Amino acid sequence: MPKVTVDGLELEVPQGATVLQACELAGKEIPRFCYHERLSIAGNCRMCLVEVKPGPPKPQASCALPAAEGQDIRTDSEMVRRAREGVMEFLLINHPLDCPICDQGGECDLQDQSVAYGRGASRYHEPKRAVTEKYMGPLIKTVMTRCIQCTRCVRFSEEIAGVDEIGALYRGENMQITTYLEKASSHEMSANVIDLCPVGALTSRPYAFEARPWELKKTLSIDVSDACGANIRLDSRGREVLRILPRVNDDVNEEWISDKARYQVDGLTRRRLDKPWLRRDGKLVAATWEEAFAAVAKINPGKSVAVVAGDMVDCETMFAAKALAGALGSDLLEGRQTGLDYDCSNLAAVNFNSGLAGIEEADAILIVGSQVRWEAPLVQSRLRKAAKRGAKLFVVGPEWETTVPTTFLGLDLAVIDKLQAEAEAALKGAARPALILGGAGLGKGALDACLALATKYKLVRDGWNGFNVLHMAAARMGGLMLGYAQKGGIADLVKAKPKMLISLGADEVDYTKFAGSMIVYVGHHGDKGAHAADVILPAAAFSEKPGTYVNTEGRVQWADKAVFAPGDAREDWTILRAMADALGVSVGFDSFDALRSAMAKAVPALGREGLADYGALPKGKAGAKGKIEAYPIKDFYLTNPIARASVTMQRCSAELLHGETFAEAAE
Repeated sequence: MPKVTVDGLELEVPQGATVLQACELAGKEIPRFCYHERLSIAGNCRMCLVEVKPGPPKPQASCALPAAEGQDIRTDSEMVRRAREGVMEFLLINHPLDCPICDQGGECDLQDQSVAYGRGASRYHEPKRAVTEKYMGPLIKTVMTRCIQCTRCVRFSEEIAGVDEIGALYRGENMQITTYLEKASSHEMSANVIDLCPVGALTSRPYAFEARPWELKKTLSIDVSDACGANIRLDSRGREVLRILPRVNDDVNEEWISDKARYQVDGLTRRRLDKPWLRRDGKLVAATWEEAFAAVAKINPGKSVAVVAGDMVDCETMFAAKALAGALGSDLLEGRQTGLDYDCSNLAAVNFNSGLAGIEEADAILIVGSQVRWEAPLVQSRLRKAAKRGAKLFVVGPEWETTVPTTFLGLDLAVIDKLQAEAEAALKGAARPALILGGAGLGKGALDACLALATKYKLVRDGWNGFNVLHMAAARMGGLMLGYAQKGGIADLVKAKPKMLISLGADEVDYTKFAGSMIVYVGHHGDKGAHAADVILPAAAFSEKPGTYVNTEGRVQWADKAVFAPGDAREDWTILRAMADALGVSVGFDSFDALRSAMAKAVPALGREGLADYGALPKGKAGAKGKIEAYPIKDFYLTNPIARASVTMQRCSAELLHGETFAEAAE
């Protein structure tokens, strides 16, 4: 490890570190625009200049200069100060300086660094250049005259997303950043360039002119649009969440989130259930809470009760419903709405065991029945890292754009038992082989065959477990830990013909099969489940209650409450507690803390944040049959009731997936 001196402080730095990283290890702040920890080094903004001896008597770009033994680095010399002032002056030559009307105001790196490192005045009075606006789709608003050509957006699209949609045209003063033929940027993580942009060139189109950052209350939460459990921040004003931003968590989402996670936010205020409803003479009519609970009590279901949990429900809600059903004498619980019935006796067999970050280290990956880009965009970015390190990818299922070199093995699941020569050689020769089983594979009963393959190719080794199941629902792993899994899936609930079916925001169920049951829908949106319900009890969305969520790798995470639910809607657990009173039973808790304590006592893993331990991987039997002819997700942007209520998500679906065109008003 080379030793360097930074402003008189001697320290050792890792081999291969840059001078900028050495300065940061010494606690020195180095300004930068083009450099980003998760992107390749460009070295084109020159803001990170430092003085290095021995070396030429001029400032050098610290982001692109390797740290070497004996270097004496100065970050605060007169040469460095004057150089940074000069760079900032050049950057501002053509910048429009429209901070008062710029959406980046208050969160702008250029604004902050011009104050900290700039001269305070400019010597240039020539006319500024202007750049025509580029259309990047319904999510990204562009004001390209502000662009300083840091190329962060270009590198993100190429390296992280794997889609060459953004690039540079021309040279010198005429250089412009644009999308290919000025078409919309259409990959699933496109809006992360908004966070990366250090100026106001790329901002959020739906959020434009909504609020300033100092007006917003910031709440830590968990994304429920898929099963990855991305760490997010909810920015709210009053009783409305105005935007969702990613939080840094290297183990889960690094610092990225999908476009759906970010922009379904406007769906939180549309199509909301804000009062109870009862079905009378075939029509839903508004009611009071007292009337709704009276209707529930009138059924008097006894033991004939079943509970089906939706894809976005927190663990506390599921535990409260389980306690209610248990008090009534029923254990009919199910969370797999669409009919999946895989074996859940050992949760290690249905967990993403390598971890989201760990899959990057795999050197041969077999994907069975999963279109990862739509089911888990954050996992797709991890697969790209693995491919860059030399991993070989193989897919069983219909072809899709993987953004990395991939070998498709066909649709027939029989290939799992007898892999093609190339795939077999790759898995046998891999130091860390991995398998990812998706929803389409689970639906075709491929779990047993994949477990057998795990044994055959030794996917579990010292310090490595490469057997992974990729779920799509934020509530799935938490529900399985709480017992929301019948041996025969939801078909068992249909056979039981319950007098009362409690639906916890379950909008993907075929309710025609429960024609003889009274359907009590506890949810937050007037979606498919509410249309089928006999009693609607308005509940809180994920942003309106604290909750525990378990992601597809078994990581337990806690979310906080950002705003209050609208109208007469209440937090889910309070509704279920009141239902217990109406039905004359006791559930054993009267407060949220008591509920959470009871849940932690029943399932200790849910009482602490971090990865749950599910034990050893069971063995399976070979013999996969059937063909994977389609994947479960038909429309990436409209997979849940919040997204379906979102105007932004509807437009993304119409424009980016279905080719509709929208006229743009002149600005």
